Amino acid sequence: MHPRPSCNPRPSKERTPMNSHFTALLVALFLAFLVAPSLASAGDPAAGAVIFNANCSSCHGISGKGDGPVGAALTPSPRNFTVGDFAFDPNENGVKGEDEDLQLVIANGAMKYGGSPLMAPWPTLTEAQVEDIIAHIRSLKVEEPAAE
Repeated sequence: MHPRPSCNPRPSKERTPMNSHFTALLVALFLAFLVAPSLASAGDPAAGAVIFNANCSSCHGISGKGDGPVGAALTPSPRNFTVGDFAFDPNENGVKGEDEDLQLVIANGAMKYGGSPLMAPWPTLTEAQVEDIIAHIRSLKVEEPAAE
């Protein structure tokens, strides 16, 4: 006589290596989706260039070197975005110039973080517009040629 097949519709609660690997994979994918958006700017650099050129270039210059017609006469000079060096860490995590830092400076102005009062707050910009501007600012960085 053959053993009778189980009629229990519940799956076994046994932890098998396959179950453990699958669970670990799901957790890793979930964490990757949480972290990934913070690693790269979500904005559109081309759309950001339009906003930047209309509102920021008089001080920062079209190329982002801080050499716009108004910026050339300012002390301190506006930030040179082509070097990718930033002055402020508004979120106080020890890393200057992250997207969140730039969002805060754009929204609240540089003076709030010890910078020039001439970098005025732009609270009327939407979150998407700020992301676009940040993407454009990131695109201005000039990569140094590798030393031979």
